[in-house]
Amino acid sequence: MANSDYKIGVVGVGRMGANIARHLNDEGFSVVAVYDVDAGRATSLGEEIGAEATDQLARVTELSDYIITVVTDDNAMRQIFSEDAEDSLLKGASGTTFINCATISPQVHVDVEQLAEKHGASSLEGCMASSITQAREGTLYLMCGGKEAVFNDAKPILDSMSVSLRYIGHAGQAAQVKALVNMVMNINTAGLAEGLGLGAALGLDLGMLQEVFAQTGANSRVLETDGEDMEARDHECYFSAAHASKDSGIALDLAEDAGLNLPLADATKKQYDRMIVLGKGELDKSGVAELTFPGRG
Repeated sequence: MANSDYKIGVVGVGRMGANIARHLNDEGFSVVAVYDVDAGRATSLGEEIGAEATDQLARVTELSDYIITVVTDDNAMRQIFSEDAEDSLLKGASGTTFINCATISPQVHVDVEQLAEKHGASSLEGCMASSITQAREGTLYLMCGGKEAVFNDAKPILDSMSVSLRYIGHAGQAAQVKALVNMVMNINTAGLAEGLGLGAALGLDLGMLQEVFAQTGANSRVLETDGEDMEARDHECYFSAAHASKDSGIALDLAEDAGLNLPLADATKKQYDRMIVLGKGELDKSGVAELTFPGRG
């Protein structure tokens, strides 16, 4: 089956969704429809890649065999898959495959899979552990959950989107892994901000300090991605503080259900919550340094 034979719709064309659509279009897939609650975003992207921009979810389903969703949260996900709403992706969905890429609660993925199957469709989690640049280049790290047959059917699309593709297990499990990934990433980011902030307060050279961190047990992936940005106060958004708060909250809900106390995750979420209160929620997660460096905040 040629790439052009895949008719793909994308629902939610913010920074991640739009760049996924652009990449798939570049790879020769037929991106036939785009939708966003911000109609202007959809219109602009549709003109750019030659897709129909629509304000009707059911129209996306009508035009598409595969629909990639990248929405903001659990409520948005439930709305686009509502059985009660006048407009929904479930309208005429028989034979459609949904690939759901947003970071949402695992139970919502389970519920969406059940709703999709009730309407003769299929659903798959495509949880992304990467950012905007990787979405545009097709080098995402993708963790997938759902029926393995659905995963295998959608694999050409998933392969195009990713540089590393992993099937995790049944619906909800990929979202659990993603929540843990982001929880640990957020803890590491907040910890790095505290280490560099204390270094700045002590008058240490922060370039030297980061070099030492990189060669010792203080090393982490976020040192590479966020260390210089924290020092330079460059918090251009790739993964927002608001998203960090949301994702740590998902992990803490899972911990509560499992009867576990996670004090580091809890403290980290409180830091990102504080950023939101201070009007800094749309800064990159590296902006947590604004709470820890002397003379900032």
